[in-house]
Amino acid sequence: MDGPAPLGIIAGNGIYPFLVARAARQKGVSAIHVAAFENETQPHLADFVDSINWMHIGQLGRLLKFFERTRVHRAIMAGQIAPKNLFNLRPDLKTLMILSSLKKRNAETLFGAVANELGKIGVELLPAVTYLENFLAQPGIISGPKLKKRVLEDILYGFEIAKETSRLNIGQTVIVRHGTILAVEAFEGTNETIRRGGHLSKGGALMVKVSKPNQDFRFDVPVIGCETIEVAVTAGVKVIAVEAEKTLLLDLEAVKASAEENRVTIYGHRL
Repeated sequence: MDGPAPLGIIAGNGIYPFLVARAARQKGVSAIHVAAFENETQPHLADFVDSINWMHIGQLGRLLKFFERTRVHRAIMAGQIAPKNLFNLRPDLKTLMILSSLKKRNAETLFGAVANELGKIGVELLPAVTYLENFLAQPGIISGPKLKKRVLEDILYGFEIAKETSRLNIGQTVIVRHGTILAVEAFEGTNETIRRGGHLSKGGALMVKVSKPNQDFRFDVPVIGCETIEVAVTAGVKVIAVEAEKTLLLDLEAVKASAEENRVTIYGHRL
């Protein structure tokens, strides 16, 4: 994906869009144009890119016109949108037309429809791990103390359950303790699931995060970051197990350092 062609970033919250912008620059991308969302994208992202266009969630027509105007033909979705904000949509005509055509409204159908609309104006939606391949979790202990046999058994059980809940589009994270599932991620997101499971376990629980079967990595990549570590520590969760080679660690060195400092084990499991 190296080269001078402009890159579009559809930027959600957190550090993710910054890391994509930095890595793309290092790969020689000449211009970066960002579609940013009110109350989501961090404003100072503007200091790291060539142009930024602010819009409300649901203004797809505005996004398409922005990419046409800036001659963007490759784009990346980087960063999440807070679940609560998905109920504060301000849909324009283009978005209303898409919504009316969908029988099911979930992340896959909505973002898939967005990708189709981008394709109609000549914009290819790249995998969200583009430029960040070095941040993918590797198999084995990534950081933190070694794991006991009982913990490894809980991890395997957690992966079995999380794969099933993700297949059903319920959630991709579970909290486990001693062979019992304490919390399953739903609409509230990963951090709230950790807090809920940690409260129930009163210490000693672990977290498992997986990818969906046949996951479309253009718009849905499992991610953990420094905030995940902080939430886990506060909740008493000392082990974070992720699917190796399918989970991004943002920012890798900072995440590893935080895990070491707090004696949290990050473990990559290859299925």
